[in-house]
Amino acid sequence: MAARTPAPEFAAVVASPVGPLGIALAGEAVGEIAFLPPQTRLRAPTHALAREATAQLAHYFSDPDWAFDLPLHQTGTPFQRRVWAALRAIPRGQTRSYGALAATLQSGPRAVGGACRANPLVIVTPCHRVVAAGGALGGFAGATHGRPLTTKRWLLAHEVALR
Repeated sequence: MAARTPAPEFAAVVASPVGPLGIALAGEAVGEIAFLPPQTRLRAPTHALAREATAQLAHYFSDPDWAFDLPLHQTGTPFQRRVWAALRAIPRGQTRSYGALAATLQSGPRAVGGACRANPLVIVTPCHRVVAAGGALGGFAGATHGRPLTTKRWLLAHEVALR
């Protein structure tokens, strides 16, 4: 989930309120949605699925109640996929602590944090909804300060705006 430099494999690089997002495809599924550096050049979608992902992200940024309906390429270890499924089950406007999520998955908080950090489908798989014990913000995208935490704060505020 860490921000990365753009690569030609992105089928689109789109603007969003949290900065450029890169969309990569894996066959007929979305394989990655990544936060990109602010100076990244935008790239119009080159494929129908990239256009659909772009449209659904725009819907989410207009209405945080938007439910994504995209074919997702399932990468990662079996444990990571379990964590990512649990993240998608956290309702909009709610959070879970790393510890609570770990207890549900019969794992440890650090393992959950590692799976969150490896999440290839930011926003669609809402790792921003996982916070530290006691409601503290915790980390995001492998960082504990800076732009990633600003992004996490923005996403959480966006999702509670309609509550």
